[in-house]
Amino acid sequence: MLQPNFNPFPELSTERLLLRRIVMEDAPEIFFLRSDQTILQFLSKEPAANIKEAEDFITRINNNIDNNDAIMWAIAFRENSSKAIGSICLWQMLKEHHRAELGYVLSPEYWRKGIMKETILKTLGYGFSTLGLHSVEARINPHNIASASVLESTGFVREAYFKEDFFHRGKFEDTAVYSRLQ
Repeated sequence: MLQPNFNPFPELSTERLLLRRIVMEDAPEIFFLRSDQTILQFLSKEPAANIKEAEDFITRINNNIDNNDAIMWAIAFRENSSKAIGSICLWQMLKEHHRAELGYVLSPEYWRKGIMKETILKTLGYGFSTLGLHSVEARINPHNIASASVLESTGFVREAYFKEDFFHRGKFEDTAVYSRLQ
C-alpha cells in the first residue's frame, strides 16, 4: 500500500519554476484562482465568494498535507517565488491501488507559455519516483481543449468519456478521464 509522507514538505523546482507549499499569504492569489470566471469556465464549481473562503481552502489543503492524504503546490516563478500564479495537486489518492488524481489551475495571463506542461512533468516525476504511484488520472471537461492538449503532451491518454455524469448549475455535464502509467 502507498504510504505518502509529505513531511518535510517537498518543494520541487524546474529551470524557471518553484512548486512550493501554499501559505496563508497566498490567499489573494488563491481567491483569484477560485473565483475568476475565465478560469472557472471548465471547472464546474461555484466561485469563491470572498477571501475567507480562500483562507479556509488553504487550511483544508494544509490539513490534507499534514495528514498525508493529498498534496498541493503553489506554482511560482523562481525569481518571484512569493507570488502564486497557479496550483497543482495530487489528490483523491487510492493508496491501495497506488493511484492519484491530478488537478491544476493557472492564471490566464500565463496560459500557452509551457508553464503547465513543465509543472505537470515535474509533479509526475515526484509522484512516480518518490511517492511510488503506478498511475495518475485527470478528469476534465471535454470542451477544455487546452487541458486535453497539455495532458496528451505529457503522456496522458483518454481512457473514458462519461456522458452527463456531473450536475452543475441546473444541467448535466460530461467528463473526460485521462490517465498515465508510470
